[in-house]
Amino acid sequence: MADLQGRIALVTGASQGIGRACALELAKAGATVALAARNEAKLADVAAEIAAAGGQAAAFALDVASEESIKNGAKAVIDRFGKVEILVNNAGITRDDLMMRMKRSDWDDVLSTNLTGAFLLTQALLRQMMKNRWGRIINITSVVGRTGQEGQVNYAASKAGLIGFTRSLAREVASRGITVNAVAPGYIETPMTTVLGEKLREKMIEQIPLGRSGTDAEIAQPVVFLASDAAAYITGHVLDVNGGMFMGG
Repeated sequence: MADLQGRIALVTGASQGIGRACALELAKAGATVALAARNEAKLADVAAEIAAAGGQAAAFALDVASEESIKNGAKAVIDRFGKVEILVNNAGITRDDLMMRMKRSDWDDVLSTNLTGAFLLTQALLRQMMKNRWGRIINITSVVGRTGQEGQVNYAASKAGLIGFTRSLAREVASRGITVNAVAPGYIETPMTTVLGEKLREKMIEQIPLGRSGTDAEIAQPVVFLASDAAAYITGHVLDVNGGMFMGG
């Protein structure tokens, strides 16, 4: 198991799904975890779950669609823990519709939350990582950022944008001991995917060579690996965790 003892991690969208799973696994590996999301009640439950397992965590209200909330949230985490060494940009939303019918507000909301939010929060924490000459930035993208998906031009564009963001930033900060990687989940059972109908669910599983959907823990475990010293020579990489749904370079 990865040893993250003494490390400080921040996970966005930590109240449920993949973000919650990442927080639990990072805490299990020894990191102290700052849990960030809009839903403070759910965050408190995750913090209690981590504490009950012997880990350390604290909840911070943070809306990645708001620049002011990001700045205030980043400051609150730094004030509490002194630094952030591991950042998991996970928070994301969907506003699905066909391109012909998609409202401008649905495009803007998804890009603002999924892509601009990651940019702003990373920027708010980057200077200190560079000063400390150690950092791990892990962006949760998506298989649809690799393949595209009808009805999701906004979501796919935001997730493809995260991949370009990951690779470009990796080049900028490598000399300071900071790695920047992305994890691209395939079809994972989360609250975000439970809204899909049974017919669409079956259709998606048919496209997966392993013949099943993934679990949030199966995304969290690679995230912990990328956060560890075992992954110190990996940067600018997109790790596809999708059961073979997409196999690409």
